[in-house]
Amino acid sequence: MRPPASHTLVRAWCLRHAESENVTGGRAGAVPAAPLTERGRDQAIAAARTLAREPITRFYSSTALRAWQTASLLAASPALGVVAMPELAEVGIGEREGTTDPAIRARTAEVLRAWIVEQDLGQQVADGETGHEVVARVTTAFQKIAITHPNETIAVVGHVASLTVTLGRLCALGSKIWGTPLPHAEPFLIEWDGQAWHCPAWPGDVATKPAPAGSTNEPASPDNDKITIYDCRTRRPRRVYVPEKWRRASH
Repeated sequence: MRPPASHTLVRAWCLRHAESENVTGGRAGAVPAAPLTERGRDQAIAAARTLAREPITRFYSSTALRAWQTASLLAASPALGVVAMPELAEVGIGEREGTTDPAIRARTAEVLRAWIVEQDLGQQVADGETGHEVVARVTTAFQKIAITHPNETIAVVGHVASLTVTLGRLCALGSKIWGTPLPHAEPFLIEWDGQAWHCPAWPGDVATKPAPAGSTNEPASPDNDKITIYDCRTRRPRRVYVPEKWRRASH
């Protein structure tokens, strides 16, 4: 299913949910029952003020409690309501859901880097989802939204990994978004022009800067900012940079 090719403009304000207890507790995975922290509630209220003048007609969120709570705080009028979409869920990591194991958190960062920088969507954490599965379901959500809301403005509350890998591909942002994980409850705009999705500015200072050919935007870094991965193309292990923000970020 693809939105109709026309000159219809759909404006979608996207944001990662506000701070939640799975983040402060260091638990990895989708963790759907984790609620917002008090700080998270304040962040969501601040985001609501940011979006107050936008003509938003509907709020969407994943089915995770923290995303739904964020969207509910954004929706100033009960009449607007919040539509929960399971397709917007965070990346699932199977049997390791909810773990605080640092090795799994490191593996999560490694997989995200493979998806975003190497464009290797076949990677997964434990027996969890592949990048192909994540991109397919989140893309479906945005396609449904575009079809439902021609010439309207809506808001979508999702999660750091699933939004990043999918919007990076839908908006053709490439690897330049690696190293700038989405902050909590900071709205950013994407637009459907009838042919493709576009992102005028990704949160973070590398958002709209074109990367040089062959560049992965990986800064020089000490070795302790790197992890060892097995490169399937060279069949050799190699050290790659993983931003500290990704290594400690939960979903």
